[in-house]
Amino acid sequence: MTPEKAIEWMRLFNGKLQENKAYLSDLDTPIGDGDHGGNMARGMASVMENLDGKDFASADEVFKVVSMQLISKVGGASGPLYGSAFMGLTKALKAGEDLTKGLQDGLEMIQKRGKAEVGEKTMVDVWTPVLGAISEGQLTEELVDKAVEATKDLKATKGRASYVGERSVGHIDPGSYSSGLLFKALIEAEVLNG
Repeated sequence: MTPEKAIEWMRLFNGKLQENKAYLSDLDTPIGDGDHGGNMARGMASVMENLDGKDFASADEVFKVVSMQLISKVGGASGPLYGSAFMGLTKALKAGEDLTKGLQDGLEMIQKRGKAEVGEKTMVDVWTPVLGAISEGQLTEELVDKAVEATKDLKATKGRASYVGERSVGHIDPGSYSSGLLFKALIEAEVLNG
C-alpha cells in the first residue's frame, strides 16, 4: 500500500465521521456517554491536520501518525481502541506484511486492549466478519452494513454500554457504526485493489 492510498483512506474516513458526527453521538446517548461522534470527529480532524502537506516514505508511517493522534485526542475507550488497531496495522506493514495481516493484527490489539469477543456488542462484532470477507476477497458495503446492523440485537457485556444491560438491546453499537465507516472508506479508497 502506498502512503498516498493510506492518506486517501484516512481522508475518506474523516469525511464520513464528520458527516455522521451527530448520528454517532445519538447512537451513543442511550447506551454510552453520548460523545462518540464528537470524539471521533475531533480525533480524525487532528489526524488530517498532521497528515496534510507532509511526505511519508511508507504507509506504516501514515498509520503511526493516525494511531498516535487518536490515542492522544480521542476521549473514552475509542481513542485507545482505534489507536491500538492502527498500531497493529503499523507494525505489520513495517514488518513487510500485507494489509489483511495488518488489519488482523489491529483486531487482535483491539481485543487485547478491550478484552472483547464476538457477540459482546463492540467494534469486534464488525471487525471480525469484515476481516473474514477481506481475506476471501468478498468485502462489500452491504456486508459492512449487515455487520453493523447485527449489533442492534446484541446485549452489551463490555464497555460503557454494559452498564445498561438489557436496555442496550435495540441500539446499534456506536463503535461498530464508526468501524463500518472505516471499512466503507477502505472500499471507496480502493485500497484492497493494490
